[in-house]
Amino acid sequence: MILLRNIAFYTVFWIGSFVVTFGAFVTSPFDPKLFRGFVHAWSGLQRWCVTRLLGVPLVIEGKPADEPVLYAIKHESFFEAIDAPTLFHLPGVFTKAELFRIPGWGPAARAYGLVEVDREAGAKTLMAMMRQARKLSAEGRPLVIFPEGTRVPHGERRPLQAGFAGLYKVLGLPVVPVAVDSGPTYHRWLKTSRPITYRFGAPIPAGLPRDEVEARVLDAINALNE
Repeated sequence: MILLRNIAFYTVFWIGSFVVTFGAFVTSPFDPKLFRGFVHAWSGLQRWCVTRLLGVPLVIEGKPADEPVLYAIKHESFFEAIDAPTLFHLPGVFTKAELFRIPGWGPAARAYGLVEVDREAGAKTLMAMMRQARKLSAEGRPLVIFPEGTRVPHGERRPLQAGFAGLYKVLGLPVVPVAVDSGPTYHRWLKTSRPITYRFGAPIPAGLPRDEVEARVLDAINALNE
């Protein structure tokens, strides 16, 4: 049964991804609203394939905040990255600069409002990143970051990237940590039907010292590691 579910998942998701991605690339220069619709359709397609074809129960404990915040999310697989536009309304996601260099993908990511993070960039580029993030927040769009900087195996606890504390300080926004345990289910070729859980932690206020905010975020995003 697991094998048949995986065959169905990969068939529907990859064919659907090709169709939706092609539509997004075609419409991005001409119709921003339709383009965003394609992006959201791709995100929704993944969640539908995971919950319906793989039979994965999706559990959401808590809910997004009503005010502008920075969401710091545990990163175990591609699931939560692709799921962000379904979990949140028009999120501005901080994304590694390398992904923006992919032909076709980079312009589409910028058109949607993803924020390019280049750790090797100079002060001018970093300031441009901050301006874009503030602009998105002012428009009422939630900001999303994966503060570990890369996917981390389930159960493993890694320090946050150094840039997280600087971003927290400059933006002056509360942080909502989000734990997720998608790794054992999704970060493998033969995916399982194990439940995936999101757990929204209590908001962490702006203006805390670096050591304190990092410790609190790190504890909260690893809350599902047990």
